Amino acid sequence: MNNMYFTEEHEAFRDSFRDFLQKEVVPHIEKWEKDGTVERFIWKKFGEMGYFGLNQPEEYGGLNLDLFYTVIFLEELQKINSGGFAANMWAHAYLAMTHVNKEGDERIKKEYLVPSIEGEKIGCLCITEPFGGSDVAGMRTTAINKGDTYVLNGSKTFITNGVYSDYLVVAAKTNPEDKHRGMSIFIVDRDTPGISSTKLDKLGWRASDTAEIAFDNVEIPAENLMGEEGKGFPYIMQHFALERLVMGVNAHARAEYAVDYVLQYMSEREAFGKTLDKFQALRHKVAEMASRVDMCREYNYSITKRLNDGQYVVKEASMSKLLSTKMADEVIYDALQLLGGYGYMEEYPMARLLRDSRLGPIGGGTSEILKEIIAKMVIDKKEYKPAT
Repeated sequence: MNNMYFTEEHEAFRDSFRDFLQKEVVPHIEKWEKDGTVERFIWKKFGEMGYFGLNQPEEYGGLNLDLFYTVIFLEELQKINSGGFAANMWAHAYLAMTHVNKEGDERIKKEYLVPSIEGEKIGCLCITEPFGGSDVAGMRTTAINKGDTYVLNGSKTFITNGVYSDYLVVAAKTNPEDKHRGMSIFIVDRDTPGISSTKLDKLGWRASDTAEIAFDNVEIPAENLMGEEGKGFPYIMQHFALERLVMGVNAHARAEYAVDYVLQYMSEREAFGKTLDKFQALRHKVAEMASRVDMCREYNYSITKRLNDGQYVVKEASMSKLLSTKMADEVIYDALQLLGGYGYMEEYPMARLLRDSRLGPIGGGTSEILKEIIAKMVIDKKEYKPAT
């Protein structure tokens, strides 16, 4: 136990959540990976156990716990070897629900946040577009004010929970002429006429329902605007720090899982009369892998502490995602190699882990975009500030 960050209460939560995953989730993973769909009952079980409310306000059914409970939630989800299932859970709890909590008014919180915490409603966050990618400010989806309604037109892509969610948190241009200040955030019911979703076929994250979503003259009540009109871009930027830290934590956790699996495998697998963990070349490779995991993990814990204390950590979270996801890909690649032919077999965990991990340097802002953001802060001394 890392006493600098985790208390006995944290570790008790880790043990109970790990047991829950083994009992309630792991027996279904292979089916969900094959079907590309996570069944609804597990969302309700997560809700009943309070797992969707770890960092949410108590007045809406949350537990209002510190962010290290979230870290444990993320870490343990990565260690059941289904990046797609994990993505469904954290995209609901830390992407969609974050906006509902931070920008939603009292009505929206009661109608959407409460059932989201309970696992009765599933949310998705719709930002990325087919022609935009990481260029958030260049989005083309529009929401034109018609008085009592907004009319939404456009499309989004690579949306986690994009097929089976009950509501969508959508970013759209309310003033298409203004690149940054013309964007707003809306909450939209799935069954609103004019919404269609197409499930995407992916390299990894097979259990996750990733979609392209089209909006064709979708009329939404004006009261479904979240926060202030025109402040969507700073809202999104503000929450990117948490999203990128989430992906950094995911990365160090899945890399740690890979190292632990390799250690067990090497202690049992024999070649030339001795177990693999006795060969110096392999021992030194594992030493390097473990060191890289540990460095990223400790950095991510320190950022979590600062974010939990209210600091604005957009630079640090960007660095976390950039380096942690690269590290994870490389460590898992080496782990697969250390398993030899078995690493290439689907009955062993490394093949899926390698595919799932590859999304890390892409989703939530590509590594190339993050490098430019970091360069602006380090070289150009640009300062990013929270939305006011």
